[in-house]
Amino acid sequence: MNSIVVGMGEALWDMLPEGKKLGGAPANFAYHVSQFGLDSRVVSAVGDDKLGMEIQDSFSQKQLNSMIETVPYPTGTVQVKIDSEGVPCYDIQENVAWDNIPYTQALAKLALQTRAVCFGSLAQRSVVSRETIHRFLDAMPDTPETLKIFDINLRQSFYTREVLCDSLRRCNILKINDEELVTISRMFGYPGIDLQDKCWILLAKYDLKMLILTCGVNGSYVFTPGHVSFIETPKVKVADTVGAGDSFTAAFTSALLKGYSVAEAHRLAVDTSAYVCTQQGAMPELPKTLTDRLV
Repeated sequence: MNSIVVGMGEALWDMLPEGKKLGGAPANFAYHVSQFGLDSRVVSAVGDDKLGMEIQDSFSQKQLNSMIETVPYPTGTVQVKIDSEGVPCYDIQENVAWDNIPYTQALAKLALQTRAVCFGSLAQRSVVSRETIHRFLDAMPDTPETLKIFDINLRQSFYTREVLCDSLRRCNILKINDEELVTISRMFGYPGIDLQDKCWILLAKYDLKMLILTCGVNGSYVFTPGHVSFIETPKVKVADTVGAGDSFTAAFTSALLKGYSVAEAHRLAVDTSAYVCTQQGAMPELPKTLTDRLV
């Protein structure tokens, strides 16, 4: 039974104005999936240093299962500045541990047990981690139930057209926000059409099961062949938006894997990310009013 859900890529410390918080999109995703009662893993690498040990300890405290390799590079950190709207700006350290995730026998075995994986573009900025991610995706079972979610997460200049195209060919669900959609539309040569048309083009061109488009306060969409779901963004008091998109993806994936419809998964994802926006940092504990909605 392939039942494990994996978040694969960067595990790091977000250095926020109020102090450091555990972060990295794959870790955020895996943690929130675990809160919905699924068997999740975060796959990454840390350095043989104090920050690396603290990441491992934090995962243990959160009862988050992990496959974290220790490598001879410093543990990743990100300087995060929050603007007046609660929106983060990132300065991401380079040549760090999660740029060097090795492909091991244990990882190859995990791939065979994985039902869903979420990966992004940031951890593919280096050859080592990019090849590890590709090998993992290619080793996963090729079944209609297997989900390969590309949560694109464009950061600074850490992406190329080649990386994006490779990832789009390997995934079957794309998660993207409105700003990222504009960026890749320019790269791919169709900038002059509206956002929904761009989504339909990507859905068809890469034969995707679905495409999730988040537009901040302007709502979110889930495109599936022949149908689109739209939900307005709830109005909440925002502490910060760090990790909100990862919690959206986690709630959506968890609901799908538990047999809920796309519309039900979309509603839960919107409500979960709205709650995370009211909390500081990327990994708040979710209230039972959310987690109990999946049985």
